[in-house]
Parts: sequence; C-alpha cells; structure tokens
Amino acid sequence: MVQKIAVLDYGMGNLRSVSKAIEHVAPDAQVCVTDDHEWIKGADRIVFPGQGAARDCMVAIGEHHLNREVREAVQRKPFLGICMGLQVLMGFSEENDGTELLEIFPGKVQHFAADMPGDNSLSLKIPHMGWNQVNQRQQHPLWEGIEDGARFYFVHSYHVVPEDKPLVAATTEYGVEFVSAIARGNLFATQFHPEKSADVGLRLLKNFVNWKPEQCC
Repeated sequence: MVQKIAVLDYGMGNLRSVSKAIEHVAPDAQVCVTDDHEWIKGADRIVFPGQGAARDCMVAIGEHHLNREVREAVQRKPFLGICMGLQVLMGFSEENDGTELLEIFPGKVQHFAADMPGDNSLSLKIPHMGWNQVNQRQQHPLWEGIEDGARFYFVHSYHVVPEDKPLVAATTEYGVEFVSAIARGNLFATQFHPEKSADVGLRLLKNFVNWKPEQCC
C-alpha cells in the first residue's frame, strides 16, 4: 500500500524544498503539498513546515481553514512540525506585541535578546542563521543514526519555551540554551530545518517516514 504524506500548504514557507526532501527519502510514497481537507484526512503522515511571522502564519492557517486539521493530525497521525510548524504549537508569541497561537501545548515563543554575547564579547547576530549543534535530551526513533551534537541548519529570531519540560527532545546553544526540538506521542517538531541540513537532515526525515509512534519511548 502506497504511503500518503501531506505537506500542509497554507501559502507560507519553504513547501517545495520540504516536499522534495521527503520525496528523496521516500521515493515510493505519495507526497502532496496540499490544503485539501479530504486529502489531509486520508494521509498517513502530516508535515507542517513554515517560515515567517507568527501572526501571518495564524492568519494564513485560518484562511485555509486548517486549524481543525492540524489539531486532529496532532492527536492521530505521525506529525512533523518544522520551524514555524513548531512555534505555532505553543500558546502565545511575543511577536507583534502578542500573538495567540494554537495552544496545543502550554508555553510561549520569545525573541532572542538583542545583546547576547558571543565570541570575543561581540553580540550575536539575530536572526540565528546557519549551522549549529543539536543536543539530544531524550531518546527517540527520529534520532536513530544521528549523532548527539550533530549540526543542523537554523533560520529564526524566536524560540519556544514550553511549560512542560518533558516535551523537550533537544536543545541548542546560541547565547542561551534554547529548545530546538520537542516530542510527545506521535508528534515531533523542530526549530531547525531538516530539509536544509544535508545528510543528517535527510536521515531525520527518513526516520520520520519510517516511524511507528507506538514504538516511541
């Protein structure tokens, strides 16, 4: 039976590069960039990518009427959130003087401090952009074959602060230690971009395609 993987299309983000990366690791799967509710309901796995501003993202999700689909997928299917697809799972973002998010998990999204010291006492640049180490904080099938401390690619000015600490699957250092991945049940979400992270990112995507959540610790 051909596996169906839906990449949620709400008009924002790097949808094509995500779908191409998944097609590369799952050549026998049917990968569709879509906002069609019936296709999403019939999909075996859901990928929620995204870039940009939180408020714009929430408006776009509403305009494409995907709120219910996201909530149902989080409960029932293997679900991978990427970048904004992680942040909107929280309750609230500091962006634009406050933006309400999906509140699937309690927590907030906050901006990096503007004066974080880096090497040679120079302030770190915001957005955080480039390769950085990801430190695994819990065992998980999506880390299979990926060395602890492997480097992934980031592009972001905000980071999540979940209230439920057992959610944390990975952290990264950039002036401060921030949460770079969360996991619970059938959900895994990353602040970094696996589709832009060369072989290590492709390995994570392949692990997601083969993941059976009931085997998760």
